[in-house]
Amino acid sequence: MAAEDPSVSGVSGRYATALFELARDAKSVDAVKADLDKFDAMLADSPDLVRLVRSPVFTADAQIKALSAVLDKAGISGIAANFLKVLTANRRLFAVADVIRAFRALVAKFKGEATAEVTVAEPLSDKNLDALKAALKSVSGKDVDLNVKIDPSIIGGLVVKLGSRMVDSSLRTKLNSIKHAMKEAG
Repeated sequence: MAAEDPSVSGVSGRYATALFELARDAKSVDAVKADLDKFDAMLADSPDLVRLVRSPVFTADAQIKALSAVLDKAGISGIAANFLKVLTANRRLFAVADVIRAFRALVAKFKGEATAEVTVAEPLSDKNLDALKAALKSVSGKDVDLNVKIDPSIIGGLVVKLGSRMVDSSLRTKLNSIKHAMKEAG
């Protein structure tokens, strides 16, 4: 199953596939996904955690001790916690973001969902998120899970990537195209 999907290939794909099959067999796909999402959010908020995950300076034992403390404090346990510790013991913790991304792709495929990467200049309200999900569902015919990133440099508007399709209605892109047109005209 994973070999057919280019988003779940390589080392991270093999780990994600193993985790997915384990979670599916234990009927805990949603719980594992929630724990991995929580860990991914912690990575986004903590440069120290990123350093722990990516730095080859730490020994596997030191990483496992620190990671165990972080997981306990965050309330991440069970399959997800054990999996993160296996990644650490195998010196593959640096690939955790790719593994989480691949795991999400497997879960979406399993549930018949699509995932859209959405970039916005500032956080969207729940009403706007629901409207965006509804619009993307009408286009794709699937329930759409949104992975929203905040990037103030796009100034306004949004950039949506759904599968291989991308719609860029950001103000930055529009201004750049106007600037380019003015250079050619002048």
